[in-house]
Amino acid sequence: MEIKKHSDEHYMQLALLEAERAGREGEIPVGAVIVRNGEVIAAACNEKEALNDPTAHAELNAIRRAVAFTGDWRLTDASLYVTKEPCVMCAGAMINARLGRLVFGCSDERFGAVTSTCQLLMGQGFNHEVRVLSGVLAKECADILQNFFVKLRSG
Repeated sequence: MEIKKHSDEHYMQLALLEAERAGREGEIPVGAVIVRNGEVIAAACNEKEALNDPTAHAELNAIRRAVAFTGDWRLTDASLYVTKEPCVMCAGAMINARLGRLVFGCSDERFGAVTSTCQLLMGQGFNHEVRVLSGVLAKECADILQNFFVKLRSG
């Protein structure tokens, strides 16, 4: 399958590369990239184990890097691509960062706070609403997580 550069699928593939990196480093394989005006301004993966930090999710790491890059905590003109549906903490950070758009791969039926357990980003009366697109390369995003946990349990 040929993926056009600057498409949602292209950027999700970059997030998948970050997820693969996390998996190789013993982290839950979730990756994220933030794009503004067609340029990747931040890329990150989970680093909870490496940093011994429960907040070191791929999304938060990417947001931190993006605001350091831009010099502005507001990301209204940016899109965050992440391989798995964000949790409550990460969704809250997206609201606080005034993120313009979220694109995620697979759903997280247990902890997802965008479409699964709750819909935190969708008109909950907050001062900002993030546009959401879900299911981009969902199978590939789910597969990397499933393969990681199968390996973890068998090893």
